[in-house]
This record gives sequence, structure tokens and C-alpha cells, in this order.
Amino acid sequence: MKNFKGAIFDLDGTLLDSMGIWAKIDERFLSKRGIVLPEDYIEKVTPMSYGDAADYTISRFSLPETAEEVIAEWIELSKEAYRSEIRLKPYAETYLRHLKSKGVKLAVATAQAEELYRPALQNNGVLELFDAFADLSEVARGKGFPDVYLLAAQRVGLKPGDCMVFEDISLGILGAKAGGFCTCGVYDPYSEYEKETIQREADGYIRSYLELCELESRQGH
Repeated sequence: MKNFKGAIFDLDGTLLDSMGIWAKIDERFLSKRGIVLPEDYIEKVTPMSYGDAADYTISRFSLPETAEEVIAEWIELSKEAYRSEIRLKPYAETYLRHLKSKGVKLAVATAQAEELYRPALQNNGVLELFDAFADLSEVARGKGFPDVYLLAAQRVGLKPGDCMVFEDISLGILGAKAGGFCTCGVYDPYSEYEKETIQREADGYIRSYLELCELESRQGH
């Protein structure tokens, strides 16, 4: 992959090994209402903001709750998991620290609320490595568009062409590319169904951050 001055990371499924937690949260939320988790539900809501996902869920299952009530329940279900359970993907910390040592600006572009992503990054000892954060609540459109990545790049003072966006879903890759970013797909078992699309559309693709650590090590010699 080409050299870059800024690295913008999605969190769930990209830096955090967290998609399994969300499947459990979705299952618990729907089972309380007597609904079996549909096979395509996680795929549909993953690229959405909280508000859009809540509206979609209410509409799809004809729920009586407001979007605010649905979001509040999701956050309560997920707070403890993000505070104490969720871990980084293997070698993610090693790669982040390597980039930081090279002077690369690090940013997060996520669908998650600040009250979730900060405790997760803090618990994993990497919060202080990041120079900026951006989430979908701060922009008009979701991960199929470049808005959140553009905001992250702006906050680290870089142009899109100087940044690499790391994402585990095809909508994220396509949205970032539409904004002029270079992209790297990151394998996650929960996006296995669109692996070929991600590999085709992204500028690079990894199964593990170990690959990037080894690449950097070879280039350093």
C-alpha cells in the first residue's frame, strides 16, 4: 500500500473484535419482543447511524417505541460490553503504535456513540494514540457516503488523498473512495458475505494486522 500521512479507522469489526457482541445485543433486544433475529438484519443496520438503525428497526418490526427509546435500550445493553469485554483485533495495537511512532495521524470514524467507543479504547490502552474522532451522529449521511471520513480527515488537518481508511464493510470502502480516500479492507467473519466485494473495491486488503506489521518490518530493513 502507498505511504500515507493519516490513518482513519472504523471501529467495530475493523479495530475492535466486537461484531459478535452486537449480534448478541440485537438478538437480546428482539427476543424481548418475541422476534427471532433475521439473517439479514445485522447486514442492514451495520452501516447506519443509531438514529437510522432505530427508525429502520421500528419500521421493519412495527415496534411501538420511539427511536429515542430504542437507542437508549441499545446503549444500556452495550455499555458494559464496551467498558470491559470487547478487545482489539490481534496485532491492532502493535500496528497503531508503529504508525504513531512514524508520525502518522490517527483518527476514528465510527457509527458508535462516544460513550461507547471511548471506554472501549481506554480499556484496551490505545485511546491516547488517536488524534481525532468522528462519528455518524455528527454528519448528515451514513457509511455509504464520505461524510464521516471527511470530518475525521479535517480534524487531523489532512486532505483525503493523504489518508488511508481502514474498513470491514463494503459500504464503508465505497463511501471513503467516493471522498477521494485510499482504502484498506480488513477481514471480519461477520462481513464474510461481502469479502469479494471488499477485495475488489479496496486499494488493499488484509486478514490480520500482522500482515501490515510484517510489511513495515521488512521495509524498515
